[in-house]
Parts: sequence; structure tokens; C-alpha cells
Amino acid sequence: MKILVINSGSSSLKFKLYKMQDETALCSGFIEKIGEEKSFVSLVLKEHRLEKKMHITGHTEALNILFDLLFESGLIVDLDELYAVGHRVVHGGSYFSKPTRVNAEVIERLKSLIPLAPLHNPANILGMQALREKCPQLKQVAVFDTAFHHTMPAYAYEYALPKKLYKEEGIRRFGFHGSSHSYILKQTAKILEQEEAKTNIISIHLGNGASICAIEHGKSVDTSMGMTPLEGLVMGSRSGDIDAGIIFYLHRHKGYSIDEIDSLLNKHSGLVGLCGQKDMRLILEKAHDNADFKLALEIFVYRIKKYIGAYLAVLNRTDAIVFTGGIGENSSEIRSMVCEGLQGLGLQVNEEENMQTDKRDFSFHDAGSRIKLMVVSTDEELEIARQTKETLMSALR
Repeated sequence: MKILVINSGSSSLKFKLYKMQDETALCSGFIEKIGEEKSFVSLVLKEHRLEKKMHITGHTEALNILFDLLFESGLIVDLDELYAVGHRVVHGGSYFSKPTRVNAEVIERLKSLIPLAPLHNPANILGMQALREKCPQLKQVAVFDTAFHHTMPAYAYEYALPKKLYKEEGIRRFGFHGSSHSYILKQTAKILEQEEAKTNIISIHLGNGASICAIEHGKSVDTSMGMTPLEGLVMGSRSGDIDAGIIFYLHRHKGYSIDEIDSLLNKHSGLVGLCGQKDMRLILEKAHDNADFKLALEIFVYRIKKYIGAYLAVLNRTDAIVFTGGIGENSSEIRSMVCEGLQGLGLQVNEEENMQTDKRDFSFHDAGSRIKLMVVSTDEELEIARQTKETLMSALR
């Protein structure tokens, strides 16, 4: 059984092909700069990498090229070998609380959610529509970043706004990075040799986008991102939590338009706004002798600490605090800085274990630590493939 996972962006398409019998990744790749003169195609196999530059007019042509590559490489001989395609969809709103098989009605519903994720959902829909035109018989499943967080209680997801804004307009906290947090839960429970339904963890996904999730008895009970991915931790170019009054001040007194404020908070804030750089490796390097870089690093770490403290209070018991994502998995310095000063909460770091780089998943707490500290490498694409398979198999039962 082979499942193709697709993550469609406005001018890009990332993909990964899995053999689900043993969950082996057969290939991965991406197509970038779709619609531009010099589009770029990359396919990575175990043995080699194939790269091409060409003009790709749109997502339909990009999918044609993707399937041509899969056939040319011998990964697929016949289209019937492909069991299904799983799509990452950023926002499912209140409608979609679980992975859903794609049909015309689902696509129309997703279009109605575009205002909630104007940068992501249109591109996700493009990929589905293009594939329906190319291979109408191929099963497709939409897997939502927001779905994992539908288990949050009302007191965690409702904002303190007039009730009608929730009831009539659907304004509430949704949370994101659901596929990552879901994968981390499953993998952590496996490592701890305990049932997912009995596992309590704080999952910290740190990358260009960043979020933290409190998971109790295997379910998300709170998360840092909100109605959009803008709320919460400091990110590469997103501000995270701010006083909403700043928006009114900028608009009324400084002449910023709503679109300018949107761009400011989403594309020009966070680490980029603080020091002009979002590459954490460079920030760590320059923080030693540059005040702006040092402060950006301190703000980034401090925000994470605050959420850890809050979620330790939320959870009755915490089995582990788990770091993942590009920064969380690869930066021992960030992990050490986040945990520094938290000994009073039961965290004790083993710095020698924290420094290791030869393992995919590992622990880095001292024997006396009341809470385990772990690094678990996320695999959102595999989680999407798993959920795609489970959704379609469940329909057959």
C-alpha cells in the first residue's frame, strides 16, 4: 500500500511517498516557484537526488510533473498502486474535527474557511482540485492542522469576547501543528512504554513557526496558537502574543492600514522584527556580542518558559516535556536555555546527554528530574499518511 502526502503552498508543492506496510519513505521532494519563469523541481531517493529547472505554469502542471517523476523513477508502475493521497490542510475551522475524504462538498466548505487562513487554505485547495482533474478516481483525504486540538475544553478555546462572535462568527481558538503534536504524542508514549490515553506531555514544536501543546490523557487540552497561527510563542517572522491595543494604536494614531498591520505582525515581526534575522543558528552565534541578537534570543526563550510554567499548572501530572521541530531537535543551546532556572518545577538537565547529535530520539534529564526531558524528531508527513490510511480503512469496516 502506497500513500502520497502532499503539502501545497501558493507557489510550491512538497511531497513524500510512503510504503505503508513498514512506513518506509520511498522518496521526498518539492516543486518551488510555480508560476514563475524558473521553477525548481527536486526529487530525493535513497540512492540519488534529481533536480530540474523549468517553467511550470500552475499546480495542475506541477502535479503532472510529480507523477511523471514517480513513474520515471519506477516508484509507481501503475496508478492503481497508489492507495490514496493525503493533503495537509492548515485550517479546518469548526467543521472538520478529523481527517476527511475529499469531495466537491468538502472543497466548497474549505473555500468558506479561506478568511481564516488566506495564505494557506487556497493553496491546499488548489492541490486537491488539480488532482481531482488529473486523477478523478484517486482517493484523497484532507488532514487538518487544527483537528488534533478539537478536544480542548471550551474554557481553553473560547475568547473572552461577546458570545455572539463565537456562536455566529465562529471566532475561537483552534490551534495548529496538530499533525506534529499528534505524532509526538504517539512516539513519546511508545518510548515511555505506556498507553497514549494515559500519557501527559508538553509538546514544544520550535521551527520558523512555533507552538506548544498541553496533552492530557492523550488529548490536546490547550495550545499556544489561536484562531490563526499568529498567537502564542515568538516565531521567525510572527509576533506571537501581543496587546491587541497595539493594533488600534498603529491604525488610529500612526496611520497603518489593516493590511499593513497584518503584514507587520505576520511577516516582519518575531525574530526578524527583533534582530533582522530568523535563522536561529546565526542568532545564537551573534548573540554573544550583539545586543539586539541577545535580546531576541532572550525574548524567544522567555516566552517558551512562560508557557511551560502555565501548562505544568494545567496538567495534573506531566510525564515529559518534549522538544521537536527544526530548532527543538537540533539546538542543544536553546533546550538548555529554556530549561535553565526551572529546577524548582522539577526539571534537571543532563547537559552531556543534551549535547548529543547522533540520535533521532533521546532523553536529556538527570536521574533526579521529576519530569522527563526529551527530544523526539517529528514526522508530520508520516502522521498524515497514517491518518489517511486509517480514515479510508475505517470507512470499509
